[in-house]
Amino acid sequence: MPKMKTRRCAAKRFKTTGSGKVTRYKTGARHILTKKSTKRKRRLRKGTVLCKAMTKRTKKMIQA
Repeated sequence: MPKMKTRRCAAKRFKTTGSGKVTRYKTGARHILTKKSTKRKRRLRKGTVLCKAMTKRTKKMIQA
């Protein structure tokens, strides 16, 4: 059976940490920023850990 190919769309959006957790960036920081508060925009800049329910599926997609 051939190797599984990496889903490139997922590989560009998610990164795996050293401990095996999957990180992602928050949505909503691209446009229409004038109505959002500075505090909200600052929080959107930081990455976050993917929830446990999505981690297994995402790891399978980015298993390069």
